[in-house]
Amino acid sequence: MTRALLFAFPILFQASLLFAAPEPSEVISVWPDLAPGETTKKTGDALPPRETDKPTITRVENITSPTLAIFPAPADKANGVGVLILPGGGFGKVVPDMEGSEAAAWLNGIGISAFVLSYRTTTGADEPITEKRWLRPVQDSQRAMRYLRQHASKLKLDPAKIGLLGFSAGGQAAAIHLTQEKALYDAIDEIDQANHRPDFSMLVYPWNVVDKNTGELMPEIVPSEKMPPGFIVHTDDDKSSSLGAALIYLGMKKHGVSGELHVYQSGGHGYGTRDRPDSVIGTWTDRGTEWLRLRDLAN
Repeated sequence: MTRALLFAFPILFQASLLFAAPEPSEVISVWPDLAPGETTKKTGDALPPRETDKPTITRVENITSPTLAIFPAPADKANGVGVLILPGGGFGKVVPDMEGSEAAAWLNGIGISAFVLSYRTTTGADEPITEKRWLRPVQDSQRAMRYLRQHASKLKLDPAKIGLLGFSAGGQAAAIHLTQEKALYDAIDEIDQANHRPDFSMLVYPWNVVDKNTGELMPEIVPSEKMPPGFIVHTDDDKSSSLGAALIYLGMKKHGVSGELHVYQSGGHGYGTRDRPDSVIGTWTDRGTEWLRLRDLAN
């Protein structure tokens, strides 16, 4: 595995410091060379901050070489559990702080090591990507999960306690990852001998997971008894995720998979772990902590 400290990371994670989010101990390349189907190795460009974002939200585009930011739990709290985080961004961008390092700070506080994936975006690609926009992010997610398992000893992880947390578009990619029995790329090295399936999942406002023509889950999301236990959050006033989140939960229950679904009255979309005015959506991490503790996954 080729490792490269990416000197751009202070820019990408600058906004997260407002929330006292940890800095990654290391940022590594997900693929040893070019990612599947790519001809360039671009780690992304941070867009100028929006004046309306208070606190600031970082958005990164033009990613063709995905990276994994490593946030180990403090040594006195680490419990061997790991979570791979897929931020949102509509697939054209990745939001590595509000839906990445800030979630890592929460997980670190309960003993869980976190790994934020800046997966490939539709921007920066050689050719316009209009179909299967989820494919490259899912490939990157599967590869990253295999990396964590292959290097579990080094990362001080229990290879049977590695979960997947997805926000928004990252939640769509995570939902596909959860239900795909086979990897969506050809194996290239020993890392790809490791299992790509997560041991538990957390989906937070999974975005556009319903087929608009059928009103059912998109065909790539196929719930089965092989899904891991899951925790799902969305708000009643988020049209992009409410029906899809409920259908994923229903699919889990039809197949006897343990799950927990939280529907908040308000909060909209794209809040990460932050509070929203006139909403209690910021308390979802409390419910998530409880769920993780009941499963012996958090301190």
